[in-house]
Amino acid sequence: MKSWVTQLRKGLIEFCVINVLNDAESYGYEIVLQLKALEVMDVTESTVYPVLSRLKADGYLKVRSEPSSSGPPRRYFSLTKLGKQRLEQMNSYWDLLNESINTLRRPGGGK
Repeated sequence: MKSWVTQLRKGLIEFCVINVLNDAESYGYEIVLQLKALEVMDVTESTVYPVLSRLKADGYLKVRSEPSSSGPPRRYFSLTKLGKQRLEQMNSYWDLLNESINTLRRPGGGK
């Protein structure tokens, strides 16, 4: 059972990261903590940081650095205009997918 759960989580990380950034900019470790708070996600820094880098490279995120009193500068991530469009697309698809899966889960839903 664990294998399919792991694969499902991996597939959802980008979706979750983009949704975390919907409300406000955030730095990497703060994003990790928000996702860890969702116990079912079970993420680590080594899972989230590559996703942030890829989303930035794809033009969905912008980054700004700010000095930190507790170490190296913090990199704050926020959605670009393209990132907001991606968020809207992903949330729309998620709603459709969720509705379809719930239909299948109902008795007789797969017929």
